[in-house]
Amino acid sequence: MRHYLAAASLFFACLHPGMAAKLSPLANAPDWSQLDKFQQTISREEFTRLLENTYAPHGASAGVITITPTAARIETSRGKPPYILKFSSSSAKPVPRFWRARGEIAPQPGKPLAGLRIAIDPGHIGGKWAKMEERWFQIANNKPVVEGDMTLRVAKLLVQRLKALGADVWLTRSASEPLTNRRPAQLRKEAAAALRDKGEAVNARAVARESERLFYRTSEIRRRATLVNDSIRPDLVLCLHFNAEEWGNPAKPSLVSKNHLHFLITGAWSAKELAYDDQRFEMLVKLLNRTYPDEVAVTKSLVKTMSSATKLPPFIYHGKTAVRIGASDYIWGRNLLANRLFQCPVIYVEPYVMNSRDVHARIQAGDYEGKKKIAGATRQSIYREYADSVVAGLVDYYGKR
Repeated sequence: MRHYLAAASLFFACLHPGMAAKLSPLANAPDWSQLDKFQQTISREEFTRLLENTYAPHGASAGVITITPTAARIETSRGKPPYILKFSSSSAKPVPRFWRARGEIAPQPGKPLAGLRIAIDPGHIGGKWAKMEERWFQIANNKPVVEGDMTLRVAKLLVQRLKALGADVWLTRSASEPLTNRRPAQLRKEAAAALRDKGEAVNARAVARESERLFYRTSEIRRRATLVNDSIRPDLVLCLHFNAEEWGNPAKPSLVSKNHLHFLITGAWSAKELAYDDQRFEMLVKLLNRTYPDEVAVTKSLVKTMSSATKLPPFIYHGKTAVRIGASDYIWGRNLLANRLFQCPVIYVEPYVMNSRDVHARIQAGDYEGKKKIAGATRQSIYREYADSVVAGLVDYYGKR
């Protein structure tokens, strides 16, 4: 009987595609009842402020979220009844979540990070996958620049330092290998569907490229999100990255003079993105989880320590893909898969332009103890400067308990 009902549901969904869920690639249809725990945990004023200023600026939620004096009416899927989220009145219920804010973590003398649970996500995969990820380049006969390997090196330095200060630390990956067991050849059907959804040509070459992107950008990150949310359940996730400017011809990349630093937290969904049922649901989980104040507070400390250590100017976004957070040019809200799927405070750390002349010279110098004169300046290895300035920012914030 169950098989008959499932087949019938699929048949009618095909007859009435407007009633089928609109989902991002590899996403599952959301279970809207999971929002029940957030009923009456947020005021109308706070919900509206977070939605309009940070999560869905420029009116992006119009048509899918309607705010009334007592509740938000949220479109669940086209043709289905809306979800009604009731606002709190005078006394809000506690916010249910697995992560803890700074004041909820008991201090311990001599251990400024005691009890803090940190997950470190070394961006990308690296190794033999780096060229597929397009996070690999080589100038002449110099050592290749491989972002996934570089972020893992910083992550392992961070583990040592953070544990010594009392934190409990996990890596989402500890080697240059993917966590997902799906490979591009297994994702061709999904790749073709994604291309059609984007209105792009569906041919063998396009499907092959899209299936690779779904492998390393989507399936891999979704697997890491499962690890973070279901197993590690940290108080904070640090997503480590290096930045890059356009390097031109991949066969003959060029170096640039630009170098900068910025940080990303969750935010800036567009109307097009909120048309997807899963993204709309994930945005609401982040908003109702109240990760925003902690993401901002931790990032402000990281801005202070990392801008001082690196002497880098901020990177400035133009257009509507990102929203400036507060008065700082260093902190921006963006809708990225990892920072919307990880259900706790998430900070993307984006220092150094890998193909800048200065940074490239430092990468060629590798990791080393102490200081060396490189590109006209005496300084730490780029990996230790990165790790030490992150640690200093975390101590600056979490040490004040």
